Amino acid sequence: MNAATRSAGQPSAPNVKITINPIGMDRPRAWLMAGFEDFRQAAAVSLAYGMFWVGLSIAITAGAIVLDLWHWLLPLVAGFMFLGPLVAVGSYGISRAIEEGRAPHLGDAFGAWRPHAGQLAMMGVMMMIFFLAWIRLATLLFALFFGFEAPGAAELYASLLTTPDGLGLIAVGTAVGAVLAFGAFTISVVAIPTLMDQDLTFMEGIEASVRAVARNFRPMLLWAVILTASVLVGVLTFYIGLALILPVLGHASWHAYEDLVRCEHKDEAS
Repeated sequence: MNAATRSAGQPSAPNVKITINPIGMDRPRAWLMAGFEDFRQAAAVSLAYGMFWVGLSIAITAGAIVLDLWHWLLPLVAGFMFLGPLVAVGSYGISRAIEEGRAPHLGDAFGAWRPHAGQLAMMGVMMMIFFLAWIRLATLLFALFFGFEAPGAAELYASLLTTPDGLGLIAVGTAVGAVLAFGAFTISVVAIPTLMDQDLTFMEGIEASVRAVARNFRPMLLWAVILTASVLVGVLTFYIGLALILPVLGHASWHAYEDLVRCEHKDEAS
């Protein structure tokens, strides 16, 4: 679907037919290249948007340390994968502005959610459920392997890499987190851009997303791996790399949506 046929003010869900396009294994790379191109065309706005999330991440990390809640840092960082699709909303707005031939500005990023705020808020609730489930499971796993008393920071992080309990926690936590993260990815990968682009309910957006993953499982699994690895690289740079990575991935995800989803209105299809 291209910008010329897209309209956020089209009739509501019953008048929209959603078709999922089949794609090949080469498409995730093409989405990344398109994401880099969008970043290049709107570098200042995209970088400013990315820096906003970097600043917020640093503030949350500093707050956890100051409040002596440092042991929450690992589950919070891992939990970012559940909220990442919502963070990308601003990048979708920038990409859409580029396609419409406009010079993007910060209003396109921070105001992208407004036309469909209600349905996007419901998607936010869904993603928050995954996030809270992960935090609860991470707490239970920590208690299972280390008890209810949190050891000192140096002792804990050393134990994670050098003791059977620590390695077991990493292995089990990674497996549980991966299952939850892929579930969140499955319901959201194209749901949020679909809701931004069409007058649909959040459940129809989720249905489109699940169908996109089911029909193109291997390339979508590759895309999930690329997203996860990229965010991990950004985190390992003490969040600084996320200033570039987050907007590029957001732009790329918008192009993934356009590649995967075709929406036809009944009056257009007839």
